[in-house]
Amino acid sequence: MKQRLTQAARLALTLIFMCFAGAALAAPYAAMVIDARSGEVLHSRNADTRLHPASLTKMMTLYVAFQAVEKGEIGLDTLVTISSKAASEEPSKLGLRAGSKIKLRYLIRASAVKSANDAATAIAEAISGSEAAFARRMNRTAKSMGMTRTTFKNAHGLTESGHLSTARDMTKLGRHVLYDYPQYYNLFSRRSTDAGIANVNNTNRRLLNAYKGADGIKTGYTRAAGFNLVASAERGNERVIATVFGGRSTATRNARVAELLDMGFKRAPSRVALRKPTLRSVPAESGGAATGSGAAGKTIRLVTAVKKSFRPQLRPGSEAAPVPELLVAEADILEALETVAANTNAPSSAIKPRARPVELVAAAAPQAAPVAELAPEVVTRATTSGGKHWGINVGRYQSRFAAEKVLLKIALKEMATLDGALRKVIRSSKGFDANFAGMSRETADLACRRLHARGTQCFMMGPG
Repeated sequence: MKQRLTQAARLALTLIFMCFAGAALAAPYAAMVIDARSGEVLHSRNADTRLHPASLTKMMTLYVAFQAVEKGEIGLDTLVTISSKAASEEPSKLGLRAGSKIKLRYLIRASAVKSANDAATAIAEAISGSEAAFARRMNRTAKSMGMTRTTFKNAHGLTESGHLSTARDMTKLGRHVLYDYPQYYNLFSRRSTDAGIANVNNTNRRLLNAYKGADGIKTGYTRAAGFNLVASAERGNERVIATVFGGRSTATRNARVAELLDMGFKRAPSRVALRKPTLRSVPAESGGAATGSGAAGKTIRLVTAVKKSFRPQLRPGSEAAPVPELLVAEADILEALETVAANTNAPSSAIKPRARPVELVAAAAPQAAPVAELAPEVVTRATTSGGKHWGINVGRYQSRFAAEKVLLKIALKEMATLDGALRKVIRSSKGFDANFAGMSRETADLACRRLHARGTQCFMMGPG
């Protein structure tokens, strides 16, 4: 009898221990529900507790990538060389090999759909040079969104000391992804996609298939975090975003998110004014060394702008060059200007030249200038860009007229980088190449990246 009681006591102690162990291993729970249109909080629980976000981190990685593409820092078709660090990241991963090259668009797809850690690290290194520098940019962007309790240490979300966020902050981030880059948001609702080296399935496809109106956005899981999810759904005029941290399994997490979304649709008003999220201004990192008091170092800029431009004099006996021939008819130039105005939603009168095309050409003719004494030339810094001997090509066309028309349209659309560049049409056996010449290497590279971001083909041409 005594032996049976001892065995029963041991069994009871074992069960109690297992219960306590399971409770200790379970990740903390947190949740947040908002009306996506207004940002109004409809439900929250432990929403400001700093927890491990896991792969919810990739929402910020992708947000910064979308931002870099929009600014022309990198193009969707830019080939990214995979580092050994990126290739060695732990699963989930796309299976990238060190030294291989892949387009940025495929890395974005793999990060958004498969939640691939190697793809996320490759994105970070391609944009900022290193994952550490990219994480600093992620933190600056988080501050601009008002994510006050978030600190990013990496681009993928694998557990790392200090890499923490909250349900409230991740809900804010999800709302920014939705409204700031709607052109990319469809990535998060794809059940599968082509990631360059493989077709990958969506980690959130179960909820997308099971919940009416669900269209994204991001899952996350690590042992420390549990099963996390930021989900968005739209029904009629209403849109709700729900966030869960610390789910016990995919099934229980999805069930809880479905309950929260239902709650959100019941509490959200049918009609509400749309108030899109805004970004705050956050000072960029200082490039100077900090002083003992913590003040940022000063940045010294050399003013090297040319104050006077002297026109070269004609040699004795030479004649002024004739007025250049107008290669494009006046009507065609005006037609191109009207086309650009229509595409930019600006009145054509706003961009029409003040003088007629023929008058503009005549005004550009070289004229004699009085002899002036040249100022001594001072070389302040050597250049490695090859001077203004670089250019870009924007396509090959069947006729000179077509090439000139394209050059004019692109010059008007991309005046920020092409202002001052020479438009040249080069004839070859295969057609007429449309080129911009007389650019520095830096300007040509920036112009090409900006044109790539707009979907216009472009490649750089070096000196000679």
